[in-house]
Formats: sequence, structure tokens, C-alpha cells
Amino acid sequence: MSDESFQIIPYQARHLAQVTAIYAHHVLHGTASFEEVPPTEAEIAERFSGLLEDNYPILVAITDDEKVIGYAYGGPHKLRSAYRFTVEDSIYVAPGMQRRGIGHALLSALVDECRKGPFHQMLAVIGDSNNASSIGVHSSCGFTHFGTAKNIGFKFGQWLDVVYMQRSLKEDMR
Repeated sequence: MSDESFQIIPYQARHLAQVTAIYAHHVLHGTASFEEVPPTEAEIAERFSGLLEDNYPILVAITDDEKVIGYAYGGPHKLRSAYRFTVEDSIYVAPGMQRRGIGHALLSALVDECRKGPFHQMLAVIGDSNNASSIGVHSSCGFTHFGTAKNIGFKFGQWLDVVYMQRSLKEDMR
């Protein structure tokens, strides 16, 4: 855990620039996202507005001085109506802030928020099967691996896998 304390709070518009910068870093330098061009603040704002309108949670990890050091959100797994009770998570931690418990805290809080809603299952669609940090965080939060799609993304001149993990959000469901 970091010496720097942080808290998890609901996303607000004032966090937009910092969230956009965190995501841009991951798009440009990582393989967790399969986007290759970072979206603008306006595009992120539009995406988040749609998620919030559909009652999906968006959370940020902030320091005492309001610096966003990570964020997580739930979104639709697929748009067809039969999938409406399945939520897909996304988590991004600011550069230089990994391995401090931020991702775990965000995912735990996101699971708790999603449990309050109508959702029954949460899926993780993890870009790059070498993304041990994300796979580990999801495992530690009760997700189980159920498949890997081989070589379905191409970024930075290499073929990338996608790892699929799942957990129940309801006590009585598996």
C-alpha cells in the first residue's frame, strides 16, 4: 500500500481532464486498451454521460489534494437486451501509481456498487494475456478465468490475446 492516502468516490465532471490523461497514457503506452488513438475529453465525457444515464457506476481514486490516481467503471457487456444484467468492468491506474492497492480498491468498490443494482454477473475483458497485474487484481476480487481469445487484437506490431474472467454479484448465483 502507498504512503499516500486515497479515497474512492463517485466520478464528477471535475475529474474529466485527469481521467482522460490517465486513459490516454494507457492507450499510447499499454496493451490493456485496444484503442490506438486516445479519445478527447469531449469523447470521454460523452461516453461517461451515457454510462451514468444508464445507471452504471463510475468511480475515481483521489488523493487528499484531489489528484485522480485511478478510475473504474461498469458498462454494458453487450447491447442486446438479454445481457442487461451483466456488467463489464474497466479499471485504469495512473502511471507510476501501480502496485499500491489502488486497482484492488477500485475494483472492490465497483463490485460493491454493481451489487446494489440489477446486475447478476460481472465480466472482465482483459487486454493482453501478459497483463498479470490486471489478472491478479481480478483474481483477488473473486473473479475466475473462463477463457482466452488468442491473437484477436493487433497493437504495437504484435498480436494480443484477451483474457475473460467472471464473478457473480449475487450471493445465490454462481
